[in-house]
Amino acid sequence: MAKGSIEKRGENKWRLTVDLGLNNDGSRNRPRKTITVEDKALLKTTKKLKDYLDDELAKFKQEVLSGSYIAPSKLTFKEFYENEWKPKDAEPRLKRTTYLSHCSKIDHHVLPIIGHLQLDEITTMRLVTLFNDLRKPGARIDKRGGKETISSRTIQYIYDVTMSIFKRAVEWGVLSKNPLEGIQRPQISKEDKKARKDRKNFFEEEEATEVIDTLIKSKTHWKLYFLGAIIGGFRRGELIALDEDDCDFANNRLRIDENISHTENGQAEITDTKNEASDDYVDMPQWYMDELAAHVKAMRKLRFEAKALGVWKGGDRNFVFHSGTGKPYYHTSPSQQWTIWCKRNGFRNVSLHGLRHTNATYLLGQGASIKEIQHRLRHSTSQVTTDTYAHVTKKLSRKTTAHLDVFDPKVRPQSVPKAEKGTRSL
Repeated sequence: MAKGSIEKRGENKWRLTVDLGLNNDGSRNRPRKTITVEDKALLKTTKKLKDYLDDELAKFKQEVLSGSYIAPSKLTFKEFYENEWKPKDAEPRLKRTTYLSHCSKIDHHVLPIIGHLQLDEITTMRLVTLFNDLRKPGARIDKRGGKETISSRTIQYIYDVTMSIFKRAVEWGVLSKNPLEGIQRPQISKEDKKARKDRKNFFEEEEATEVIDTLIKSKTHWKLYFLGAIIGGFRRGELIALDEDDCDFANNRLRIDENISHTENGQAEITDTKNEASDDYVDMPQWYMDELAAHVKAMRKLRFEAKALGVWKGGDRNFVFHSGTGKPYYHTSPSQQWTIWCKRNGFRNVSLHGLRHTNATYLLGQGASIKEIQHRLRHSTSQVTTDTYAHVTKKLSRKTTAHLDVFDPKVRPQSVPKAEKGTRSL
């Protein structure tokens, strides 16, 4: 029968040992586990504390005898995150922009708190404290050194990435139990729900018309890029990656099959589009394609001159939108320029991606079907389109129902009753 012992190792730490006898090489086989008691009330009660420790020893002994016990890893959270999770799970599995976003959340909010701790030392209560502190004012430092509150959606994001790291540690046999499993996913705050609901990240029909009219008259060299975003419903990176060969001027359409959503060390990362459905041709108005043809012609002349001067940086690619040397725009430049243009021309703060939503909202209002919008925006399923634009379809449904108000008996003029047989009309 395996023997067990409990040894105090600190103010609130105890080491559990199960003695299994001798190994084949003559050494003692003594699996050990350190537990931390964070319940201050329990620490003050001798009998309840002893009962708790005895129960933990019994559970530990059962783990060891059943073969489910995993020896404590000496890896710290930071070491596992940097040397195991990032290169072996996250980087091969995630898109570059998603990968960098995940890492940013861990680097800024998790590593400073638990990065130095060994994985088996990270308790559920330690993580409860971590996520509770993230909700406090001043948990985020902005670029200017000011303290700001982290949104509840960002806290959810941090939770999800942290959960992914602990899950892999358990799956790979580094941890026996995920300490985050005992903590519910943080809820979205009422304030964040209201802010998201109140923010209308698209232009209404009249606004969209005014934006397009203003763009058409605009002198900015971003004119056709912004018009393409609002008229074609394209994603930011799809337009950055647009090549001359993608312009089908004979059929007035643009081919979308590449995306640039990240730039690293000055080099654009050209990838496939978001999903298989995103690869397609999108029909465009004749007037837009005529202006785009003139723009492409000007770009060809510019390319010839840049190559003659030895300043061409586009290689063998002929991007439709670039600053003059053939190199595609930095992936965040269009968003920055769009914000500047809107402010300069007096339009409210709708994001560049909001132009894609504007396209769908406008066309739905003009009578386009969900299926037509799905095809134009290249969503993977019509359900994605329906879910994304539920607010528009509900509004249109109410508008359609309003047409039936003409039958309201309180409003509609009543017809004159017919005279009964045998009576004379006066």
